[in-house]
Amino acid sequence: MSPSATAPVDAKPPLPTPPKNWLDAFFKISQRGSTVGRELRGGLATFFAMAYIIVLNPIILGSGQDKFHHQLDNAQLVTATALMAGLTTILMGAIGNVPIACAAGLGINAVVSLQLAPKMSWPEAMGMVVLAGLVLIVLVASGLRQRVMDAIPGGLRRAIAIGIGLFISLVGLVDSGFVSRNPDAAHTTVPLGLGAGGQLQGWPVLVFVIGLGLMFVLTVRKVRGAILIGIVAMAVVAIIINSIATIPDASWGLSVPTVPDNVVGAPDFSLIGDISLFGGFHEVGILTGCLFVFTVLLSGFFDAMGTIIGVGEEAGLTDERGQLPGMGRILMVDGVAVAAGGLGSASANTCFVESTAGVGEGARTGLANFVTGGLFLLALVFTPLATVVPSQAATPALLVVGFLIMSANVREIDWSDFTIAIPAFLTIISMPFTYSITNGIGLGVLAFILLRIADRRAREIPWLLNVVGACFLVYFLLNPIEQVLGVK
Repeated sequence: MSPSATAPVDAKPPLPTPPKNWLDAFFKISQRGSTVGRELRGGLATFFAMAYIIVLNPIILGSGQDKFHHQLDNAQLVTATALMAGLTTILMGAIGNVPIACAAGLGINAVVSLQLAPKMSWPEAMGMVVLAGLVLIVLVASGLRQRVMDAIPGGLRRAIAIGIGLFISLVGLVDSGFVSRNPDAAHTTVPLGLGAGGQLQGWPVLVFVIGLGLMFVLTVRKVRGAILIGIVAMAVVAIIINSIATIPDASWGLSVPTVPDNVVGAPDFSLIGDISLFGGFHEVGILTGCLFVFTVLLSGFFDAMGTIIGVGEEAGLTDERGQLPGMGRILMVDGVAVAAGGLGSASANTCFVESTAGVGEGARTGLANFVTGGLFLLALVFTPLATVVPSQAATPALLVVGFLIMSANVREIDWSDFTIAIPAFLTIISMPFTYSITNGIGLGVLAFILLRIADRRAREIPWLLNVVGACFLVYFLLNPIEQVLGVK
């Protein structure tokens, strides 16, 4: 073989491409194999995929009453939701430099609305959320939170990513109306069914089906911007269909695809900072108050952890050990986001799994977050425009991304080792089936500990993972514990 056919043994690897400008250098765009165009498309795709939270979070929080039968105002909640989502998303982009957007966490807002608020006032309930965020910040500052993440085995990390892929796929199917919950009155053992009554009905579902097919075709053809093109195209189709057909508003899910008459409205910041940090303990007592904070803390802790792992894996940002660079900064921003969400009365803000829509468009840096966060801030005055894109136009992106996540991770799990394969299996199936990322991680961790002990490999379990397992035992047994302690 000629000398030119092979590199010398002592040849040095090629130097990385120097940054093109200060923006490239700050966000490491070229270093991560991305471009400004991809980051912009990714930021737009993420916003469209999660803009529903501007409408949904006020509905969830506004549906509850506090101890004094007070309800939060919808206009104020829209402002709080959009403002805190925009600020925390930009903060994550600037400090964490990852394409992971933040907004009011689904599930946590239901805990705040249906568990905390009925026992105290709204300011006191939001104060509990702030306390949970402050505890998270302390855990990050001590390094404990990152050590917990590092203690999770690689196979279980992959399973978490896959479970999230299935979870967001189910979210997409349900939000689009392609799959719906069978009412309890039907007396059926099948909890979910196709469309309405076992059939796909209505124009909105057709928009979803066409959009899903379009995105997959564009993905197979390797068209740049496949997800964003699909979202925008189907939003236009939905607006046209809605203008010429008689379609009930409820059929479109969270928003009706019509061009609004008034695109500008004044935001109402009255809820911002309206909290009582320790007043909730006076209402419910120290023990119950601590349990409330623990519930919010645990849900936010592991939901965000699973999302960060899943998005990091999908974006190819993890190193050979499965670690995400700058994890400490990312986790710190997440803790700040939880506290900031409570401070803004928007409920705890956390990392959003819909960020995978932006990653699917090529986003790899925090620059995408500036686009997503900026659009959330624009939504403060352009809220009508933010809801023009119906769920049926955006949710196909979740299924496309769910497929991409699964295809990238399922082969990396050692299915021959049952002590990791069974926990991985339980993690994967329980996330969509229980509609919770936290539940999936908890079952996987507990199964891993149990099976490693049963296989006489207890010494291979990191001690910190045993602590996490104990916390999950408390989490799953919280109801009987509360009954024993008399706090119910």
